[in-house]
Amino acid sequence: MKLHDVSYWMALAHLPGWRTERINNLIIEILYKKKFTLAEFFALSKDSWLQKFCLNVKECTDLVKAKESLPNLSFLAEHLTEHGFRIIPFTSDEYSGVLKFNLNAKYAPPLLYVKGNTKLLNQPSVAVVGSRSASTAALDFTETICRRFAAEGKVVVSGYAKGVDRSALEATLKYGGQSIVVLPQGILTFNSGFRKLYTYLVEGNVLVTSTYFPKAPWSVGLAMNRNKIIYGLSREIYVAESNFKGGTWSGVVDGLGRGRKIFVRVPELNEKCANKVLISKGAIPIDDRGKPYTGKPGHELLVKDPRESYSKESLEARLIRLLSFKEPLTAREIKERLQLNIETRKLSGMLKKMDSIETIPGKLSLRFSAKSDKYKQTRLFNEKTL
Repeated sequence: MKLHDVSYWMALAHLPGWRTERINNLIIEILYKKKFTLAEFFALSKDSWLQKFCLNVKECTDLVKAKESLPNLSFLAEHLTEHGFRIIPFTSDEYSGVLKFNLNAKYAPPLLYVKGNTKLLNQPSVAVVGSRSASTAALDFTETICRRFAAEGKVVVSGYAKGVDRSALEATLKYGGQSIVVLPQGILTFNSGFRKLYTYLVEGNVLVTSTYFPKAPWSVGLAMNRNKIIYGLSREIYVAESNFKGGTWSGVVDGLGRGRKIFVRVPELNEKCANKVLISKGAIPIDDRGKPYTGKPGHELLVKDPRESYSKESLEARLIRLLSFKEPLTAREIKERLQLNIETRKLSGMLKKMDSIETIPGKLSLRFSAKSDKYKQTRLFNEKTL
């Protein structure tokens, strides 16, 4: 991306109070539907924004403030470039294709701020996640599978937090592998981390990335939201250990609701963690070497979480996600792909009633797809990866 375009992207990417989906949809509207450049968009008046882009008064007011910040953002963009940072928009071929696919326009960040080997963004990747206060068994598991992933040439994605995250990064580098570090803060506030990772960055074995404003300090909220990016950058997710709350738990539950493939270590008999509950929710059990679990005496995996279950909304989100990327499917095909424990006839009836799902008559059976407007939006956002 050309330097003079960066300030426009930054102004849109960090609009205060705007949801990621709204920002992405506006960028799609500007670039692909109206075929404006971002510079041309910001050159328009407030009235033109109202008329041409159907924005409301508050949104236009926010954009006016963003327009006023452009000179400062230009200086910041120049500072980032001079110090070896890159800014990658979702329209770039360098942007992670798997991140687009996993998070879609609703959650995929408009910009990635990065330093290091950007090629890692589009190589086979896995996330290794877990508790900050992980058990010895969980940390041993982490080192074992990261050693395997290093040998297989898979990029390990982690969050640089204490416990499993840090162990995953260290083990991966120890065995000659490559890693993506996802920050819970702005990329300009990670100075001590860059010093520690300097050699690996120079050698091309590490990429550090952030989705937040470059000067944003660490916070609990950013750390929680960062987990979505860790999971989104990964084709598979491996859980060493999870508590019943916190980033690992919420990330896995959200991922399962989206139909993600998530592997969870089967804990030892005396371990107190939430791993078995996650397995009962649909995660795939694996042993302490990361291999398919074959069973141990005294282990009961089909436990129930007494506090929560999947809501109708999470099931609908999974359905929309599946049907936005596939050709129309029958109820039976949908049931098999999402591994739903429901009668095919009942599922078909549910699909017919959903406003977001389109019913397509067929010779032998009905097929279902996401509604056309949502499908088109998905295609526009993912046009470089589909």
